[in-house]
Amino acid sequence: MRYKFHRWVGDDLEGLDLEELLSKLSDLLMGSGFDNPYGDPGDTSFSRQSLHDAILDALLSGGLLSEETLERLLGDPADADARSQIEQLIERLIEQLTKEGYLVPHPGPAPSDASPDRAGDGGGGDGRPVEFEVTDKGLDFLGYRALRDLLGSRGRSAVGRHDTRELATGTEAEGAPKAYEFGETLNLDASATILNAVRRGGLPISHQPTSGNAAIDVREEDLMVAQGEYQSSCATVLLLDCSHSMILYGEDRFTPAKRVALALSNLIRHQYPGDDLRVVLFHDAAEEIPLSRLARVRVGPYYTNTREGLRLARRILERQQKDMRQIVMITDGKPSAITHPDGRIYRNAFGLDPLIVTETFAEVSACRRSGIMINTFMLARDYDLVAFVRRVAEICRGKAYFTTPFTLGQYVLMDYLTKKTRTVH
Repeated sequence: MRYKFHRWVGDDLEGLDLEELLSKLSDLLMGSGFDNPYGDPGDTSFSRQSLHDAILDALLSGGLLSEETLERLLGDPADADARSQIEQLIERLIEQLTKEGYLVPHPGPAPSDASPDRAGDGGGGDGRPVEFEVTDKGLDFLGYRALRDLLGSRGRSAVGRHDTRELATGTEAEGAPKAYEFGETLNLDASATILNAVRRGGLPISHQPTSGNAAIDVREEDLMVAQGEYQSSCATVLLLDCSHSMILYGEDRFTPAKRVALALSNLIRHQYPGDDLRVVLFHDAAEEIPLSRLARVRVGPYYTNTREGLRLARRILERQQKDMRQIVMITDGKPSAITHPDGRIYRNAFGLDPLIVTETFAEVSACRRSGIMINTFMLARDYDLVAFVRRVAEICRGKAYFTTPFTLGQYVLMDYLTKKTRTVH
């Protein structure tokens, strides 16, 4: 019997990190409508062809495959069999992402012209194309990766709880003992307590040391408790501008903002379980959304009702019994709308309208009176906008950052982590 030997070629999926691929697809999975600014804001799915193109781009330029594997998959451009190899790999990757629970397929809308050509776009027999949507598992993973990438880029490897300059009678003894006061946690310092009792009453004298009757008289005034660092809790409202300007003018600013929100959510859930994070979107009006919906949100409507967003955030925070309460506002434009008491919305997109600006500053003052800090992250550099944001920071004694979508995450997260050591006493 004759045998023919050739070089073994492994499975192309063996050396491919599926989670790394999912991270490369984050711009598609968390899309904000940048490719179609005037589409349906409620449509959060994407076509099979869009997923195919995004995976192909990740394979070719994302460093997921070795140069040797890419050359073998691509082969001769004129060879139809070589083209089919990478197409087969992309189809297997789509199946694997669905099998692992990162994506879920569902039938798309019926095409207006049910032609045979359109029926072949991965759809069913009725001509409806298959569309995909990211699952909660996929969003949770993207939030974890965003947090790791953003903190890793700043040289941080671990995050603890919010330390302050205050001391408290906690469970971890890190400070000098103090006299016990009614209502404090009875984290007793036995050595200091016995020493106080001995100083007050002296050592017990017993003529029969083996009888066990000798005892130290400990009274309430002798009690000493150990002190530990007081660690505070914080309530945060992430206030996101989702007006149309966040995806216009050739730049997608909303997707990086959503990525930061997911990272903040992951950070709080795992490192600061006592904290509270809410998300409020503001456009023509304002609305609170659950974190599970955040990555699926798209921009729209058109105007920027900053006052209504601040008002809703303030009402949410006023119900929170936390040591610190703050609003993290991410926006790229001037306020251009306010809501009248009767519910009518006044809009003016031309310049800084004095009525809108005055009402917005009044709401900022209301936040300050409620003890709520406002930190603003501005994604634009217009002179009038810079002056407006600085005035907001002055009124509420907050901070104003002028950044870009590329550095937004680092600024937001570093401020959230460092702010806890600057508590007002």
